[in-house]
Amino acid sequence: MFEDISKIIIMSDMDGTLLNSEKKIIEKDRKAIEKFISLGGKFTVSTGRTMESFEQYRSLLELKLPVVLYNGGIIYDYNLEKVMYAEYLPDDARKITQELADTMQEAGGEVLKIDKTYVFRNNYYQKIHTALCGISPEYTELSKISDDEWLKVLFAMSPDDIPKMEEIIKEKNYSTVDFVKSSEIFIEMLPHNISKGSALEVYRKLDGMADFTFVAIGDFDNDIEMIVNADIGVCPANAEESVKKVSDIVLSESCDNGAVAELIEYIIEKCKR
Repeated sequence: MFEDISKIIIMSDMDGTLLNSEKKIIEKDRKAIEKFISLGGKFTVSTGRTMESFEQYRSLLELKLPVVLYNGGIIYDYNLEKVMYAEYLPDDARKITQELADTMQEAGGEVLKIDKTYVFRNNYYQKIHTALCGISPEYTELSKISDDEWLKVLFAMSPDDIPKMEEIIKEKNYSTVDFVKSSEIFIEMLPHNISKGSALEVYRKLDGMADFTFVAIGDFDNDIEMIVNADIGVCPANAEESVKKVSDIVLSESCDNGAVAELIEYIIEKCKR
């Protein structure tokens, strides 16, 4: 599986994996990625971030391959400036979003499209998300957001309110959408059966991707399906226990100390044998 480094693709999560606690790519990881690519390896990312919030990292990574954004909602090729694949929320997404927003008055929220992020309730935790992503959203009422091409909806709330939201979602038993916890304060609504894992399976079928070994690394619940669907699933030391349980490799380093670099050195050593 690790015989030919030129046939290996590392697909990395961003926040909590490639990005450290300060939302930066540390020099150790950046140099390791450069080394991996110089030896013939392939590197890309799979993130819940939008095109706008990923933009700040593009120049640091200089990726040649398409990237997975919106937690599996789209695969985008920056070199071709082309959406390679997209899945949008169903027609009843607005109704579901309104119902949850009315039930969970504590939750902030935003609707994410390719062109813009639309904040319909701007609480403390929503402001944290906006700051973390480094974006300039449009603030508006939910009813004024056009129905076309919703990629996902993010709800932001206190960690203490997350279980309440999860229980409400469970009781509603929505059949057309799925929900995933993407951090201690965020729950995201995605199209049914869409995840980083489903996007990985689509990625395998893109032109030129046949016969590659996919190594996926991530740290949180929204990375689980990607890790399970990869040929080798990996997580950093700071990963959630739920992620560690499904990973083939649990690294000794955290996102703050070069987990991605540790993975790359492991692959390089394996390919030498």
